[in-house]
Amino acid sequence: MSEALRLVVAGGGTAGHISPMLAIADAVKTEQPDAQVTALGSPGGLETKLVPEAGYPLEFVPKAPMPRSINADLLKFPFRFITAVNNAKKVLRATKAEAVLGVGGYVCTPAYLAAKQLKLPIFVHEANSVAGMANKLGAKNAAFVGTTFANTGLPGEVQVGMPMRSNVATMVKAELREAAREHFGVTGEKPVLLVTGGSSGAQSINTAIAQSLDELDAAGIHTIHITGRDKQVRDATGEQLVHEGYTQIEYVDRMDYAYAVADLMICRSGAGTVCELAVAGTASVLVPLPIGNGEQKLNARELVAAGGAVLVSDAEFTKSYITENVINLLADQHKLEKMSHAAASLGQRDAAQIMARRIIEEVSTRRRAGQEG
Repeated sequence: MSEALRLVVAGGGTAGHISPMLAIADAVKTEQPDAQVTALGSPGGLETKLVPEAGYPLEFVPKAPMPRSINADLLKFPFRFITAVNNAKKVLRATKAEAVLGVGGYVCTPAYLAAKQLKLPIFVHEANSVAGMANKLGAKNAAFVGTTFANTGLPGEVQVGMPMRSNVATMVKAELREAAREHFGVTGEKPVLLVTGGSSGAQSINTAIAQSLDELDAAGIHTIHITGRDKQVRDATGEQLVHEGYTQIEYVDRMDYAYAVADLMICRSGAGTVCELAVAGTASVLVPLPIGNGEQKLNARELVAAGGAVLVSDAEFTKSYITENVINLLADQHKLEKMSHAAASLGQRDAAQIMARRIIEEVSTRRRAGQEG
């Protein structure tokens, strides 16, 4: 492909959409360093921070969500939606896009419709076990549909795994372990429990961990607690909670170190987290988010069935569960090793590369057809 590939990627709102989108964009640039990749997002989403940080230009399409009830917004919706589709078409024309990749989120529906109207090939990646409405629409006209999990119900789907950025996708836990322990200030040979509710934190998990610190420390466990931004755990005086054998951090940039340092991880079961646990080979206790359509519980099922993780509901994740189950698990090194191997058996590291190559191949085929025609 002599001429630079021109690709528009669409997705936004949460890191669950943006991270795989950027991973695929990075993989396209690795395959085709001169490729021109432009991102489509919505104002106010996390993409406004993450996309520029990743080095990609970002264009905005206004949100046009379908109102859930009959009100004034329902009357305005058709006009807002048409405006969003027209804005997406302007970006596709301005960038001379040859293909559109969507990963879900509000911005994808107008992007898919704009691409269809301009006769551009559409590529879809669905991260969750339950497909969102935008990707259901995009998949109907897609050149290729990649999914993280099997049986999402999308037409023509191919399970490729979760696209991940390179520091996690290429990590080898044993090689990172010592550097990770040093990074988090872990000394000696204590087993490490790493707890995270994701970038926004999980209050119920944070509370249960804070209540269990005496027992965790008495069991010789070092607890690293990633609380989430602005969700510090505080003591009765309002100061940040300090405890022996306890490290509290709001946010971690090096998640490869987090997976490497953990003998056991307690976390939500978002699609990205579940897949990264498998690639890292990290044993886990998964506490699905108790709201939404139940997709986090479904995301966890393959890892749990393989023996790489234990599932517990948010309501049951209490101090009693930690003292009766988590502490015993951390004392059983043989069990942890079995869980680690089971998790690693599901690890798929090349999803981003598969998606990138599909896009490049399709554009190349269309260029050849255009030259021959």
